[in-house]
Amino acid sequence: MKTDTAHPTLTRGLVLLLMAAVGIIVANLYYAQPITAMISQALGLDPSAAGLVVTLTQIGYGLGVLLIVPLGDIIENRRLVLTMIGIAVLGVLGLAFASQLTPYFIAAFATGLGASTVQILVPYTAHFAPEVKRGQVVGSLMSGLMIGIMLSRPVSSLLTDLFSWHAVFVLSAVLMAVLAVVLYKVMPERHPENKNLHYFDLLKSMGRLFIETPVVRRRGAYQAFMFGAFCLFWTASPLLLAGPKFNLSQSAIAIFALVGVSGAVIAPIAGKAADKGHSRIATMMAMIISAFSFLLSHFFEGGSTAALAALVISAILLDAGITANLVMGQRAIFSLKAEYRSRLNGLFITTIFVGGAIGSTLGAWAYARGGWELTSWVGFLMPALAFAYFLTEKKS
Repeated sequence: MKTDTAHPTLTRGLVLLLMAAVGIIVANLYYAQPITAMISQALGLDPSAAGLVVTLTQIGYGLGVLLIVPLGDIIENRRLVLTMIGIAVLGVLGLAFASQLTPYFIAAFATGLGASTVQILVPYTAHFAPEVKRGQVVGSLMSGLMIGIMLSRPVSSLLTDLFSWHAVFVLSAVLMAVLAVVLYKVMPERHPENKNLHYFDLLKSMGRLFIETPVVRRRGAYQAFMFGAFCLFWTASPLLLAGPKFNLSQSAIAIFALVGVSGAVIAPIAGKAADKGHSRIATMMAMIISAFSFLLSHFFEGGSTAALAALVISAILLDAGITANLVMGQRAIFSLKAEYRSRLNGLFITTIFVGGAIGSTLGAWAYARGGWELTSWVGFLMPALAFAYFLTEKKS
């Protein structure tokens, strides 16, 4: 099957725009997290079921990655991206104005489904990037992804304090509507050449691709462990910071999250390293740094200024390690055949998504059972297991 040819118009300005687009869109998955209690109370949702405020968005995203993202291999990409952004806009508007549970849940699912657009944009951009700069370009988009994730929570908390939780979703809808107009004007079209492949055949082929593509399985497993550690950290660390040892306010915790964003600057650097053939050593360093980040907090007395500083450094190191490993994984996958990229990316991200869900669950469980001490050891174990598995990889 012939692969479609690369487009020559991937300018630096377009890369920066797509980087911003990825951040703006992915933030919709996390806006509700710090304001879950307010939303559930406003909708009359029982506190024991408050997690559904976020869970349905995550379910929509997961299904979008698995069932919609692969369409990037058979449908013109710009049209697909704009359609999915449209669904996301309708979703967040539904969240902003919903006054009952059922409409809110439908809107949350639609928001998550639309947010899966980010995983269409990444292989789309990789397709236009020259081979020698593909890692750097993917790294730029991953910077946007991580910055969007990390900024979403403090932005949500701030807007809710200034106005109301409705304002968060109204602003998101406006941003994405403007984004859609800009993308419509400047995004080059990309027409995949899998024109004769039907949708259900596309989905069936994913199982075969997963079995026959060891790099997807291996890189997916690496990043599942790493992203699980990331989700564990950001589930448990706000509980630690708000607890009796540190007793920080929500504003201070938001600043803590903002500082953690700085780890995302590693993404383009990691991409350059991958482009120069240093993926193996960079992957190893990412895993070691991520594991070490959980050990830092054990060096200082809990609740002390030094312990807080260590936790800040831990957040930066962990975010840098997770981001770098993600760039390495997607760089490896996007070096495979172009006609499979959307499907392979869908499989890769779905695997990571499972790891993140497990990490979030383990974070809440470990903190409830053994506080930060147990949580940090569980967090250390996840990149350590990734590293142990990495050591079984044959050198190419």
